Amino acid sequence: MENSQIIFNKEKATQSILYVANKLERRDLHKIFKVLYFAERKHLQDWGMPILGDTYIAMDAGPVPSRVYDILKIVRGDSYMSDTEGLKKMFAIEDWMYVVPLQNADLNKLSKSDIDALDWSVNTYGALSYDEIKEKSHDIAWRSTAKDFAISWESIAREAGLDSQDIEYITQTLESQKNLA
Repeated sequence: MENSQIIFNKEKATQSILYVANKLERRDLHKIFKVLYFAERKHLQDWGMPILGDTYIAMDAGPVPSRVYDILKIVRGDSYMSDTEGLKKMFAIEDWMYVVPLQNADLNKLSKSDIDALDWSVNTYGALSYDEIKEKSHDIAWRSTAKDFAISWESIAREAGLDSQDIEYITQTLESQKNLA
């Protein structure tokens, strides 16, 4: 399962950020990144597909969804890209790291399984401290990836408990979907 087979869904990403930020008490970038990572892993385990399809980078503090981070940097104002899509109407960033949702997530843009995985992740990891969630995110997938490189979806799938046969099935499904697009 190559990262190039996974297609990033920007709409689900923005709605997932809103959904998670509205549910968390502490809404810093680190917490949101980790909750999204664990939700993606859970959805992959349960349904054979990620929610956002982002590329997770093995950073010092754990996996970071690179495109979600790009979206939040646009909102924060330190991106080379400008806000051409009205992201600043959805959320703001305070003190360089706290996400402030300015609206509720559009639940019509998220499937029931997406919401279930996001809720599971918020309920499981949302109350953890910075150090606790950082430690939990330093899983085998993260540890087996060079610093600042993309964590392979195969590693994330293995971390989710999928075996080679499951991964092969998912790979074939992704390839079929890509050919239909």
